[in-house]
Amino acid sequence: MYRILIVEDDVDISELLQSWLTEAGHQTAEAEDGLKALEVFESGQFDLVLLDLMLPRLDGFGVCEWIRKKSNIPIVMLTALDGEEEQLRGYDLRIDDYITKPFSMEELTFRIEAILRRVRGKKNKESNIYKIG
Repeated sequence: MYRILIVEDDVDISELLQSWLTEAGHQTAEAEDGLKALEVFESGQFDLVLLDLMLPRLDGFGVCEWIRKKSNIPIVMLTALDGEEEQLRGYDLRIDDYITKPFSMEELTFRIEAILRRVRGKKNKESNIYKIG
């Protein structure tokens, strides 16, 4: 089970994501704007962030920049902005994936699982390193 932070201002999409991810065995927390996202991120430990770009009070790029100063947590941008400029800016901020709306819940779930497997694999490899002397 992983903890996923959903940062989405569209209530219907947020509820759909929460329901789907909970059904897949994950715990979720939600934030409806950029500043709330920072507050929720600070208050808990998360394994992945689903991040919309067009948010009130602080956009997704600002949230991503702030998170990257504190953490290497996987970030998946989930947005209606499908331009190359936005995608390149996201990857420049070191996001892990960029998915445009509308999207398939099945595909999103598989992408999340793939990212989390890679992260979990890195943790497992690090835990098998032993230092002697």
